[in-house]
Amino acid sequence: MALVMLENVSRQYRLGGQTVHALRDVSLRIDEGVFLAIAGPSGSGKSTLLNLIGCIDTADSGRIVIDGRDVSGRTPDQLADYRARTVGFIFQTFNLFPVLTAWENVEYPLLQFPELGKKERRERVARFLDLVGLSKFAGHRPNQLSGGQRQRVAIARALAVKPRIVLADEPTANLDHQTGGEILRLMKAINQKYRTTFVFSTHDESVMAAADRLVRIEDGRIIGLGVRQQSRWVMVKADADASMEALER
Repeated sequence: MALVMLENVSRQYRLGGQTVHALRDVSLRIDEGVFLAIAGPSGSGKSTLLNLIGCIDTADSGRIVIDGRDVSGRTPDQLADYRARTVGFIFQTFNLFPVLTAWENVEYPLLQFPELGKKERRERVARFLDLVGLSKFAGHRPNQLSGGQRQRVAIARALAVKPRIVLADEPTANLDHQTGGEILRLMKAINQKYRTTFVFSTHDESVMAAADRLVRIEDGRIIGLGVRQQSRWVMVKADADASMEALER
């Protein structure tokens, strides 16, 4: 089942006196439950693509449907509540509040859900801190945690809202190789156990190796799509028909 559909999506920015074409006529289908990497060099458009899927940016043209809802033409402010309940975000810089404990960082996004009482918030925070192996560090602030532990807090925070999709922007970029591998294995285990959909932007080969779907992007265009079959990638051209078919389960 398609969780995300992009049809002929373009996005451009003004940078100084120049127009930057971040995305050019991109069509893509992302199925529920995938562990997908969007790979490309710096400036290729992968972060813009992630921002559009996350409804924190808007397209200039084209159509975007997320979890059955057409979000095209809506502003990020109009989509704020939908975004908060549908999408979890993980950033390479962790984006934790330095004055809050690990517990409070995970609880923070839940405070905007009026239907959640204190007991349910407490149960959710405890559950997801335990899931990422940080129950004993609940009272620690970010500066008392290692980089890997901070990213685990960020993962718990993203999952606590029970999102339909988790978007991770270069999640291992600020971690050493061993710690990055541990974080990838944790996210992969969550994906396999709970069928949580993960979409990464990356240029890290180890992240691509962990994925089961691959989107290669360059100069704002999708140039290839890959499906993992056993231990190898089967790549297809990024034409309109293939972009729908290649990511099918």
